[in-house]
Amino acid sequence: MTRFFKLLSAVALMTVATITMAAPAQAADPQIETAKEQGVVGERIDGYLGIVDGGADASLIRRVQDINNKRRAAYDDLANQTGTTPEQVARVTGEKLVAGAASGEFVMDDSGAWTQK
Repeated sequence: MTRFFKLLSAVALMTVATITMAAPAQAADPQIETAKEQGVVGERIDGYLGIVDGGADASLIRRVQDINNKRRAAYDDLANQTGTTPEQVARVTGEKLVAGAASGEFVMDDSGAWTQK
């Protein structure tokens, strides 16, 4: 029973983390939002942002890397709190971010292919 509650708690924390941590990391950034709308940046199933189009400028690439570094640190923290792995936290978050991507935005699936929603 204890393992069940620990897992349930981990899932709840991951859901809260998805809402409070990962999405706002780029939502407040107009450069990222514009790049998503233009199809240059997209959400990956692994919980990180990716460059869809090789034509991204250096400042945008740095911004994506900065957000991904913040996400990685948050995933590490949450994994330590819940007894899971950062990869599990990132995956759950990635699935939610991909599912929540706006119509017309690009997302990366398990095969590594970008598709437009």
